[in-house]
Amino acid sequence: MLIGNYSSKISLANRVAIPNSFRKEIGKTFVIAKWYENCLVIVSSSNWSELLKRITGKTEFITQSVRDTDRFILGSAFELTTDSQGRAVLPKSLAEFASLSEEVIFLGLGDRVEIWAKKAWEEKEKLVSTNAAQTLEKLAKDERRT
Repeated sequence: MLIGNYSSKISLANRVAIPNSFRKEIGKTFVIAKWYENCLVIVSSSNWSELLKRITGKTEFITQSVRDTDRFILGSAFELTTDSQGRAVLPKSLAEFASLSEEVIFLGLGDRVEIWAKKAWEEKEKLVSTNAAQTLEKLAKDERRT
């Protein structure tokens, strides 16, 4: 399971070391793409299809929301392979999308890893922490309705 958070440096050439504990789980080759809230997502090649099913739903129709999700995520996805030291070069378009420079934060979220610009993550983490109790209450109410 992918858990925890790690800080890493990104080079001027967009090369970054993937944390070892995450590499063990996602493998040497993985998929990286744009993700929500201006971060990136890393998923093992074997879990990529499952993640797509979770976010687009199990619909038989290719609706506008499914097409837009496909465009946003699939259209930005790359398959990357780490070098012998566990580093990968992030595509420029993805690094720019997530405003990555110098220091990045890797977050393990069970089946996926998010990559955030350090400053953006610090702001998001503060917001998430502030709203944690309310979010849990909302989830509990939503669960009771189903």
